[in-house]
Amino acid sequence: MDTQINQLTEQIIGAAIEVHRDLGPGLLESAYQRALAYELKLRNLEFEEQKLCSVQYKDLLIEDAYRLDFLVGGKVVVELKAVDALLDVHEAQVLTYLRFSSCRVGLLFNFRTTLLTKHGLSRLAL
Repeated sequence: MDTQINQLTEQIIGAAIEVHRDLGPGLLESAYQRALAYELKLRNLEFEEQKLCSVQYKDLLIEDAYRLDFLVGGKVVVELKAVDALLDVHEAQVLTYLRFSSCRVGLLFNFRTTLLTKHGLSRLAL
């Protein structure tokens, strides 16, 4: 992972930790998404929120095939969850998003944990 992407992921993780520290577990995913968007703005990070993405299947273009919670700096896919536990399918979802978005790095956050950095964070790469 290059230095620029590593620094970007560290900034995103710091923003997510700040949100989790302040709000704690137990809210809806939408609350964390709005708070994280605000925190990313405070940190002057460029991002797109709820970005619709397309997928080409043979000769069919599926324009709204998936939606990224965040695309930060045009390089890092960020997916948020508020579930009892992250499952393999959640990581598979992010890996699929990476493949179709041509991004190399994704962050998966689960805000329904008592300690975000220990149980609620996965860094994934292609």
